[in-house]
Amino acid sequence: MLAWTLAAAAALAAAPPTTPSPHRNCPRLSGVWHGDNRARLQQVIDDRGTCARGDGDGERPVAVFDWDNTVTKNDATDATISWALRHDRILRPASWRATSEWLGDTAAGALTAACGTRVPVGTPLPTATNARCADEILEIRETGRTMSGAAAFTGRWNHRRTVPQYAWVPQLFAGHTVAELSAYARSARAEALAAPVGSTRTLGTHTVPAYVRYYDQQRDLIRTLRRAGFDVFIVSAGSEPVTEVWSRGVGVDAAHTVAIRSVLDRHGRITTRNQGCGGVPESRGEVIPYVDGKRCWINQEIYGVRGAAAWQRRDAGHRPVIAAGDADTDVTFVGDATGAHLVINRNKGEIMCRAYDDADGRWVVNPMFIDPLPRRPGRYPCSTSAYTAPDGAPGPVRGRDGSVVPDLADTVY
Repeated sequence: MLAWTLAAAAALAAAPPTTPSPHRNCPRLSGVWHGDNRARLQQVIDDRGTCARGDGDGERPVAVFDWDNTVTKNDATDATISWALRHDRILRPASWRATSEWLGDTAAGALTAACGTRVPVGTPLPTATNARCADEILEIRETGRTMSGAAAFTGRWNHRRTVPQYAWVPQLFAGHTVAELSAYARSARAEALAAPVGSTRTLGTHTVPAYVRYYDQQRDLIRTLRRAGFDVFIVSAGSEPVTEVWSRGVGVDAAHTVAIRSVLDRHGRITTRNQGCGGVPESRGEVIPYVDGKRCWINQEIYGVRGAAAWQRRDAGHRPVIAAGDADTDVTFVGDATGAHLVINRNKGEIMCRAYDDADGRWVVNPMFIDPLPRRPGRYPCSTSAYTAPDGAPGPVRGRDGSVVPDLADTVY
């Protein structure tokens, strides 16, 4: 990390001075970014922020950020699951099979065998001491497979609208109130921010990150955007109460935080169902803010589009100016941005193919600000398998004109 930071700082110092902005009232970004990325983002802020107009008239420009591993290093939802497992906060369901639309009999049997039936339904499972139970839950969450290697989820789903193990996270907290889950997230947040950078912990046989950090550069970017008149939103495939706890740390309130929204029962407790989008009604996970689902939730919750139209790419005046993500789950909404597509490089196939193809010259790629990955060997398989179709089949990444994106090398690391 130190070597990259010093190299980046030297490159920044050696870069030719940029032309002074005519928009002197626009706030300025700070911090070390890769190459000329800071200057490029600043130019978008100068050109598109309300600070450039000076009168504040008209609609505010929109910026949208993914959360986990985009604004933070490591996953806030995983930190909450880790804390919950170590503090016996997962309640035993009446049926593991019923927690998800796609959880198969094999996985349900594995969870029942590992977690047992000794505690009554609706009471906490002893996951702090039952390593087998914690292991099964973590393995299904992380890989979509049981500890034996069997597929945990079966059946069909739209792979560009949901992924069962992501939807399963808020379903694991069924029976709790939103206030309770928020309290768990606050405790997990305090613990993760206090843990040393690079630290890990062991849960069952799993080694998981013990720490989470806000990226200083992203915190500064969000603060600068808001001062420049942008309406800044977080759109995440995590559980909304958890994401809301973390987004407050960068000044984004609950009204500007969109994630998986659980349906509550008449007592205000979380159920295994979540709210729908784009004309799809509430379900057990069919539509979450995931790949094309993120576009749907942005159109619906930010721009007020209802029904099937929320799945469509809108005109340039009704899309985010800046969008930031780190993974293929973000590729659609990041690609929709009209000013800058900011990608934090975690070597994810489709989004990196689109970023390095840079079809409109607006893709901004930055290494992770903490412990960046080394250069990916070889080339991304853009021309063959980096795209995931709705039925889950791999295929080539194509441009908006239908042309196939060639295989591309990793150049920003």
